[in-house]
Order: sequence, then C-alpha cells, then structure tokens
Amino acid sequence: MAKPEYFIGEALLGAEENLAHVDLIIGSKDGPVGVSFANALGSPSMGHGALLACIRPNLLSKPVSLIVPKVTVSKMEDANKIFGPAQAAVAKAIADAVEENLIPMSKLDEWVIIVSVFIHPDAKDYRKIYQYNYGATKLAIQRALKSYPSIEKIFYDKDRAKHPVAGIRVPRLWRPPYIQVAMDHPSIDHHLKVVKQLPKSDRIILEIGTPFLKRYGMDAIKKIREIAPQKFIVADLKTLDVGKLEVDFAFDATADAAVASGLASPSSIDKFLLEAHRVGMYGFVDTMEVEDPIAKLSKLKEVPDVVILHRAIDVEQGAGSQSSDAAQKARWAAIPKIKELYKDQKFASGRDRVLVAVAGGIEPETAKYALDMQADILIIGRFITSSKDVENAMRRLLNIIPGYSDIDLKRIHTEDDDNSVKKPKWD
Repeated sequence: MAKPEYFIGEALLGAEENLAHVDLIIGSKDGPVGVSFANALGSPSMGHGALLACIRPNLLSKPVSLIVPKVTVSKMEDANKIFGPAQAAVAKAIADAVEENLIPMSKLDEWVIIVSVFIHPDAKDYRKIYQYNYGATKLAIQRALKSYPSIEKIFYDKDRAKHPVAGIRVPRLWRPPYIQVAMDHPSIDHHLKVVKQLPKSDRIILEIGTPFLKRYGMDAIKKIREIAPQKFIVADLKTLDVGKLEVDFAFDATADAAVASGLASPSSIDKFLLEAHRVGMYGFVDTMEVEDPIAKLSKLKEVPDVVILHRAIDVEQGAGSQSSDAAQKARWAAIPKIKELYKDQKFASGRDRVLVAVAGGIEPETAKYALDMQADILIIGRFITSSKDVENAMRRLLNIIPGYSDIDLKRIHTEDDDNSVKKPKWD
C-alpha cells in the first residue's frame, strides 16, 4: 500500500489589519489529511465552521479544499469576509496553482487541501483581503510542495529573524566574536549610565559581575533588563555548589546565561550545566585559578556553552605590566586546545558548540592578540565601564572585530523564498 502523501505550507502577506496569514495541509484523501478534512467539515466548532473553497457558488476548486477561519466568526460582518473575499481568493489561488502546474493534474482527485486563514476583525478593505489571501495561499502551496524552507535556510535565518507579533528578539551567541561588558562595580546607577551610553551593536553582550550581584542580588539583572530588553545578559554567579538553585534564580530574573566556577567539583558543574540547558540558558564555566583547564573540562559529562580563560583582577594588579601580559598570553594558549577538545561537538549547522572567552585587563592591543588566537568572546570591564567616554571606548574595540560591528541588518525580515543558500554561511 502506498504511503499517504502529506505536505505542509505557510505564508504571511500584507500589512496592518488586512494582512493574510495562511497555514495549509495538502494530502491524500485516504490518509490523515483526508480524515481531518471529513472531521472538520462534518463536525464544525462554534465560530470556526469550515467551508468549501468555491470560485463562485456551485463551482468548487480542485483539489477539493476546505477553508477554516482561525479567528472566531461571531457576527455577520466577519462571516461576509470569510464567505466573500477570503473564500474567492483561496479557491482562485488553488485553481491557478493547478493551471500553472504547481499542483499535478494527476492529483486533482487524489488530494484534498485544508486551508486555515486569518482575517483580522478590523479588516475592511475587501480588495486587500482578496489580494493578500490569494497571494498567501498560492505561496503556501508552493512552499508545501517544495518542502520549503530547507534546514540550511532555517539555520541561517533563525537568529537573525525578529517575530513581527512578539516584537522582541531573544539573542543567542550565533555570530562571534563578541565583546562582553563586565559590570563589576557595585553601583547600579553607574552601570545604568554605562549601558545607556553603549553604541547599538549585536556584538555587545552584558555581564552582571559578581560584586554587582552580591550587592543587589537578582535585582541587578532585572534593572539592567529594563533598559536593555533585547541584550544578551550573563549572570556571573561563580557558582561552586547547589548550581540548580542559582541557575533558577538567574533564569527567573531573565538572564540568558549563568557562570559556574571551574573550581567547583565536576559533579557540581555538571548539575549546573544540566539545569542551564534544561531551562534554555547558556552555561559558562570560568576557569579562573584552575591550574589545568583542559584536564578539568575533560572530567565533565555535560558540555559547557562557553569556557572562560580568566586572570583574576587581584593577580593581574599584583604583577608588573610585562609579566602580566606574558602570563595573559600564556593563559590564552589554551584557546586552541579547548577548541580541539570539543571539535567533535559541533552543531548540525557546522558552528562550534563550545565558545571560548578570555578575560583579564583586556584593552585594544591585547584584544587583537586574543582575536588572533581565535577567542570568541572578549570580556572587558574597566577599559569600558571606567572610561569617561564609554561609547568611544567601545567603538575602539568594535572596530577591531571582523565583520559587521553594528546591528546586523540582514536579520530584518525580508522573505524572498531564496533557496540559493545550500549550506550555512556565517559572517
């Protein structure tokens, strides 16, 4: 017995209250699509009764199609939009798709189509309702039968996109290198000023430093989030024990990542990372004062998202400038070793699963060296947060980073159904 055919497509076209959003399923009459078709037509729900797609009264389109309104139809005015321009648009789009060979002639009596349409209660322009629903239905059919989008396109666009209804973009670390602004000074007013002066850039992430957290608790994260709703925020907890509890505190305060101390036992770090991944956060491991970071990381069962190579402020200040720079560079020699350790842990997209961050008195000159060593994140505090001109200090660092430094304009939603992206291309 042949396997029932089943295709899914979606499209959104238009703007404001007259926009059209179409979800559709195309499939065999003798498969699950056919069963759903019969159930929807035979057992309508109040306000969402299905109707057949008619080009005009007494003339169905083929394949026979069912229109299901997404928004509750509660009054005759709403019903007129569904039974008028929306019905005509969907039926005509299906008939044209057949004529244009998008739908095979051989499937006209084998397939059925279920089309779920969105008509806003405030929509009034029948011409636009028709035009947008016609275009969206036809585009959804094309996408369904082409199995659009490809996984490569999803990988490429998923972190660039901003959902138009949600109105927010929750950032992920998908395009290194980044500059992580370490806000350690225990003054919330100071850091609120710093954040407001930072230039707009996708390359900037924010760290709520340990002294800042110890003074204000999770309120420090919440206050920064109020003025930076779309920034990636790291809670530098330096957790040594009971990591699950501390991760949950940071998660509830809307942090995107939390940091465990590499001095913690492997079991504590594993539990910390497991909880971070469970709730969708990034888990950082800070190897400050860990004598052999590679040996410690090799003992972990869980894979960290970011490993930090960190020289403590007290150690840095206690050494001369030359010895400090030399020790710093010696520490950063572990970057390629960490990448080698996790070389088999890459994402399906080909991107590195584990990023490496460096910290400890970084300024423009040392930043260049860190980038040459393939560091993914530069954690920089005083050079930025103590500067008299925060924006200029950050610009000096951003200008060193390869690729776009300001907001990535490619993430703005412009859907062109371009299938030319055959494999991931990272900036």
